[in-house]
Amino acid sequence: MFRLFALLIVSTMALAACDVPEPTPMRMGADGRPLSVVYRISPTEAPRVRQRMQDGLNTMRAQNGLPPLQPNAELASAAATHAQDMSFQSRPWHWGSDGSSPMSRVQRAGYRGNVVGELISETFETEFETVNAWMVEPETRQVILDRRATELGVGWHQDDNGKLWWTVVLGDGSGGLLMAAR
Repeated sequence: MFRLFALLIVSTMALAACDVPEPTPMRMGADGRPLSVVYRISPTEAPRVRQRMQDGLNTMRAQNGLPPLQPNAELASAAATHAQDMSFQSRPWHWGSDGSSPMSRVQRAGYRGNVVGELISETFETEFETVNAWMVEPETRQVILDRRATELGVGWHQDDNGKLWWTVVLGDGSGGLLMAAR
């Protein structure tokens, strides 16, 4: 019994001598509020980010009884091009610096279906936060929950300061004439 007690005391002392690092303190701004952490998307993380954005949109659609959207390379190309162009223009809007519309951009990318809508955002938020923000706004929520949409393309551009320019283009994959985007 004495040996067990001695072993317990020695073990406790050994553990107490271990150096447990203190948690890194949160950085605070001059106003006393926590500073934001910049969300960075690395090239190796990009496929997972694209998949998480698609999964987030499809979860919202499933909760509303709608089928999932399938990825489309042409829509993704048009989305990525527009995200970079919005950064170049320093404003989130649906028109390209060359005067292009969502319809002309997807046509240029080789997409044969109809454009159902285009979602855009200028933010420092993650893909999850961006989907949630779109679901709060009636106009963008309507695009996400449009029954005609069957395909999507996800694109983004990240500025050096961490700002993200998100673009998601939804299409119907029908191969018909292009319709007006929302």
